[in-house]
Amino acid sequence: MQKGDKINLLRAVEAISIPFGKTITLPEGGEVSVMQAKGGSVSVGYEGRLYLIESYNLDAIGGEAKARPTLSETATAKELETYVWDQLRTCYDPEIPVNIVDLGLVYSCRIDQLITGETVVIIKMTLTAPGCGMGDVIAEDARRKILGAPQVSKVITDIVFDPPWSRDMMTEDAQLATGMF
Repeated sequence: MQKGDKINLLRAVEAISIPFGKTITLPEGGEVSVMQAKGGSVSVGYEGRLYLIESYNLDAIGGEAKARPTLSETATAKELETYVWDQLRTCYDPEIPVNIVDLGLVYSCRIDQLITGETVVIIKMTLTAPGCGMGDVIAEDARRKILGAPQVSKVITDIVFDPPWSRDMMTEDAQLATGMF
């Protein structure tokens, strides 16, 4: 799948509207244009709007659907932490071909066990610019993916702007991918 490819949906598919984050169903046979295919998800244009199709629904656009990532209920704290970071690495700004971890947008990730036995994941993250309209979409994408772990009761994504993001926070690979080296 390449940017600009036009594809007729093979079946009705749930998609996340960008920048609103609302899940809707795109109809079977509807024509979509591929905008970006990164992190297992595909951003598509449909009737003048932008949508995100998750990796487990890629069969609707002729791709290979991937199983939703899972984590055993008996996973260790270290396995849960690895799972959370792996999920964050599948989150992309639909307009930038680099995941939010490599972009340097995730400042911290803390996993807390509450006295009630619940597990809460708290993520402090930023955006490339304070006026970025994608913040809620990216934060919701992270929440939804991390909540796939049975141990996790709640995910809090706190968008902060201190310290301000700069390209120096990006990994070297991310700088090369975006031409910001």
